[in-house]
Amino acid sequence: MYEPNVVGDWHEYDEHAGLRVRVHRLEATEPPRGRDDAAAGLTYFSVRITVENRGARHLGIHLEDGQIDVRVGPDGEGAFIDWRNSQFIEGFDVYPLRRATAVVYAAAPEAALSHVDVQVQLRVDEEWAERRLWAGGIGVAEATTAPASAGTGGSLAHQLSAFLRDQTEPGTA
Repeated sequence: MYEPNVVGDWHEYDEHAGLRVRVHRLEATEPPRGRDDAAAGLTYFSVRITVENRGARHLGIHLEDGQIDVRVGPDGEGAFIDWRNSQFIEGFDVYPLRRATAVVYAAAPEAALSHVDVQVQLRVDEEWAERRLWAGGIGVAEATTAPASAGTGGSLAHQLSAFLRDQTEPGTA
């Protein structure tokens, strides 16, 4: 069974020696040029997609709208992607030991942000690379659900979050 990458993990492409990509820094944030009217009532978040070239030659990278799909919630509903605020990689030569980063701003209902899936399909030197999926979530809704589930055991993620929170609170040792 194919397992998605976890947000923050690097994925290396076998067909392009030295090329690797990751989806990271998934966080709730407002867009730099203001909210889109179509996102009224939704919570904005951003995600960064970094392409790194660890190979011996430069590679032409394209990562534009239509090559990134963001899905939220347990049913995988499409998030609203704010193309106006997002920054893409459009025909950029990534030289050895260099990186290029795209920033995507999206919006979705706050309750759905605990499950965020980002699918990326790079175009490298005019050839399509395989699609890759990263899975993660934003703890926006966790603050309201973690205490209720901590008493009943909850998921491993909630147990770990509660443990770490207890370790960082003053007066606990």
